[in-house]
Formats: sequence, structure tokens, C-alpha cells
Amino acid sequence: MEKHLELFKALSDKTRVRILLLLMEKDLCVCELMFILKMEQSRVSHQLQVLKNVDLVKDEREGKWMIYSISPAEKEMLLTVFDKVIPELKAAAESRLDKKNLRICLEKDIRRTCSVV
Repeated sequence: MEKHLELFKALSDKTRVRILLLLMEKDLCVCELMFILKMEQSRVSHQLQVLKNVDLVKDEREGKWMIYSISPAEKEMLLTVFDKVIPELKAAAESRLDKKNLRICLEKDIRRTCSVV
């Protein structure tokens, strides 16, 4: 029961939900998330750590970057939550802005200009 409660706690934070929605679209590094969310590195990293602690997110080193992605074992559950239980999240103004910023981030290739390691 404790693991499930921790999962619900992780999903109760707006920033963590925004990060999960972005990672459902594309695997990203911290600098890309900072650019998209307009947040400082320490805040983004803290939220990623919370998500990792409940096994929603995994990380993998790619050169000098740590790339974050949705844990494969939890992807189906998150799809169900975001698509069926609370589909309004994807249509929210912040989610639309995040998707727009994601497109800009990828166009500008923010990862290649990132200095955060």
C-alpha cells in the first residue's frame, strides 16, 4: 500500500505531471526540461528525483547528458491516467504551452548548447 501512496503523492504535483506529459512525448535532458518549463536546474532535478524514486522515470547517460524517459513498466499506467482518467490535463493551457516550448526546444537543439552536466 505504501508504494501506491507514494505514487499518488508523486502525481499530485503540477510540475511533476508537466514533466511526465513532456516525457510521454519525448525523452529529454534536464536542460531541455529547464528550457521548456522555464525553471531552474535544481527544481527540475528535484522533481525528476521524486519521479525516479517511485519508478515513473528512468535515466540513462548519453555522452555528457542524462536523458530522462518514462519507465517502460509504468508507461501503460500513465497512458491510462492521462488519456482516460484525467484527459483534461493534455488540453490545459500550461500543457499546450509546454508542447509549444518543446517544439521550440527541439528546433533550437537546446541539448547541444546545454552546459548542465
